[in-house]
Amino acid sequence: MSLEGSMENKAVVITGASSGIGEATALLLAERGAKVVLGARGVARLEALASRIKERGGEAVYASTDVRRREDLSRLVALSCEQFGKIDALVSNAGVMPISPLDDLRVDDWEHMIDVNIKGVLYGIAAALPIFREQGFGHFVNIASTAGHKTVPNQSVYSGTKFAVRAISEGLRQEAGDKLRVTIISPGIVQTNFTESLTDPALREQLASVRDKLAMTPDAIARAIAYAIEQPHDIDVNEIVIRPTAQL
Repeated sequence: MSLEGSMENKAVVITGASSGIGEATALLLAERGAKVVLGARGVARLEALASRIKERGGEAVYASTDVRRREDLSRLVALSCEQFGKIDALVSNAGVMPISPLDDLRVDDWEHMIDVNIKGVLYGIAAALPIFREQGFGHFVNIASTAGHKTVPNQSVYSGTKFAVRAISEGLRQEAGDKLRVTIISPGIVQTNFTESLTDPALREQLASVRDKLAMTPDAIARAIAYAIEQPHDIDVNEIVIRPTAQL
């Protein structure tokens, strides 16, 4: 089993690893001694990230992963077991945020958020939970949002998916027993490319302006994730809510 209270030699699977929070987390965890397993849809970016990690003396493998496909999550988790003999933690980070007023009836966007933000987390649980049970250790780190604590206009469906992530994660924690850990990370505004998924031009411009004025760097979230994973095995950090000081 992994060293208590350390990142050294832990095998950590990260979805949405090719940019933003996922990329920052992969770099930080690898720097602290973890072996990282990178999943995202963009193989070229994954390959470049894995090369950066290896050049710095770290260990990284990757696989093209669309979290809307259960088999992709199963393959990514299996890759960790094949390459490193185990999986210590699964960071379910992949998410999308094409927000809009409900009156716009952007049903395709609603379904996309549900498929990625909720079902993607569930598919990760389905892939890793049996292995965690068999190993007798394991850690789910699920990325929610401050939108999972408070709903505002135009974000109701996105917010609903993040409330769901928190509810699923808390239920999982209560079912997990004394061997498995579950952590919810709820970030506020982060300097990422989340506005690219917005199909409403006015909202995209508005959110980009807020992001550019207030947002934290992804490194802040990576440090929170690392903090939770690095705790001794009998300590479970249940939730970290982290936002820019200036964010309401």
